[in-house]
Amino acid sequence: MSILDDPGVLSFPERSAQIRRAAARLCLLLGWAPLHEVKLPNGRRADIMALRPDGGFACIEVKSGVRDFLTDAKWPEYRDWCDALLFAVDTDFPCDLLPPDTGLIVADGLEASLLREAPMHRMAAPARRVLTQRFAVLGALRLATLEDPGGRIAAYSALRVE
Repeated sequence: MSILDDPGVLSFPERSAQIRRAAARLCLLLGWAPLHEVKLPNGRRADIMALRPDGGFACIEVKSGVRDFLTDAKWPEYRDWCDALLFAVDTDFPCDLLPPDTGLIVADGLEASLLREAPMHRMAAPARRVLTQRFAVLGALRLATLEDPGGRIAAYSALRVE
């Protein structure tokens, strides 16, 4: 039996989704409000942006494997749009590859642990205002379109959020 035939082996998209779900659950346990796939003003897209109880934003970059990390050089561009930058990986990931000046979340199935706090680097006030408004509008639109899926295109087109 090859690795491709093994039903216990997750594909990279499945692994990424599982890590993201576990990291989002951890956010909720920590009292953080997570949103998935948040487009940032610089054009990048955060895997998870979480509003923390202190009003700060944590950007969580999900990495499904070593290749995903090594081929993605855009994560430093998230720093201007968060107060804390964290990576979320699974238990198979060699964590020593990750920059020491970032936080670390390790997922094991649908549970995750915060193994290293992210150093704080406060966002500039104008950036915080823009991101807070974007976060609120995106969250409200996603909630509204759960109730009225047909209104999704109109809502996003009118506000040009995504």
